[in-house]
Amino acid sequence: TVMASPKPTIAMIRGYCIGGGTGIAVCCDMRICAEDAQFGVPAAKLGLGYSYEHIRKLVDLVGPSAAKEIFYTARRFNAEEARGMRLANRVVPADELDAAVEVEIKPYLAAAPAAVAASKALARSLGPDMSETVIDDTIRRLANTWETPEAQEGITAFFDKRKPNWVAAS
Repeated sequence: TVMASPKPTIAMIRGYCIGGGTGIAVCCDMRICAEDAQFGVPAAKLGLGYSYEHIRKLVDLVGPSAAKEIFYTARRFNAEEARGMRLANRVVPADELDAAVEVEIKPYLAAAPAAVAASKALARSLGPDMSETVIDDTIRRLANTWETPEAQEGITAFFDKRKPNWVAAS
């Protein structure tokens, strides 16, 4: 799934992001949308329900009150409303969307992949349902990043005042 990816994910949204589109966008780490984007989950108008997992993802992202409004009303929300409820991270003019996503991607590409994956796993595991096993596993993953060749390269590059040369994991 999108959420299980160890790499950061960015949803680039223009136009309609309705139903399953909103579901995919919610699974991404960040959502950047054009000012003409519209979001919605029309399940209530169709007499459909959503699974616990889908509802939980939306509640975790936007909070219970906004999630209820999205699910109960089945109405469409414009980009600014979506940003106000934390469904969108950024709203940009439609003709600047591609460039805005390119700018947003650069820091992700410059970051250490293993450290980003460990942080993403930790962020994903946080929440009311955290077990001791999940907490211990996450702490161990983060601690292990200090012992990797990637960490040594990052520290050396910092002291050498140069960009790190990340080597892809095999």
